[in-house]
Amino acid sequence: VLYAAGLRVSELVALDVQDVDLGQGQVRVMGKGNKERIGLLGDWAVRAVRTYLREGRSALLGQLSATALWLNHRGGRLTERGVTLILSNAGKKAGIRTSVSSHVLRHSFATHLLDGGADLRVVQELLGHADLVTTQIYTHVSQSRMREVYTRAHPRAGESDLP
Repeated sequence: VLYAAGLRVSELVALDVQDVDLGQGQVRVMGKGNKERIGLLGDWAVRAVRTYLREGRSALLGQLSATALWLNHRGGRLTERGVTLILSNAGKKAGIRTSVSSHVLRHSFATHLLDGGADLRVVQELLGHADLVTTQIYTHVSQSRMREVYTRAHPRAGESDLP
């Protein structure tokens, strides 16, 4: 869900069950400055959340009552530190040598959207950035991807007979 919707870790752990609309494939997020926005979820994320709600959350909750969507092993709200630990362990288990963090997933979300042709203003809205300049930091990565695609695809990009 961090990657699927490009959420900040603080937004993820603040989600309550009522903030999720799996039929619409979206989550209602309270972002910075108490601004509400909608985070979109693709089919993979929707299926994963459905499985978690059906199997994982109910097992973690036990006899407790909680509004939090994401629960820790004691049945309480998952914390930012808990997410950091989960991501770190998952990265190591997957054999990823670089650090896996919530920010890396958010950055990847934005970069992949831009690489896929998304409009910068749409990415700004999805990330919950108040200022377009904040979103533009992700374009330098996309520009390097643009150069790679250009070099591979343009018939004259590799010409080296220039004076």
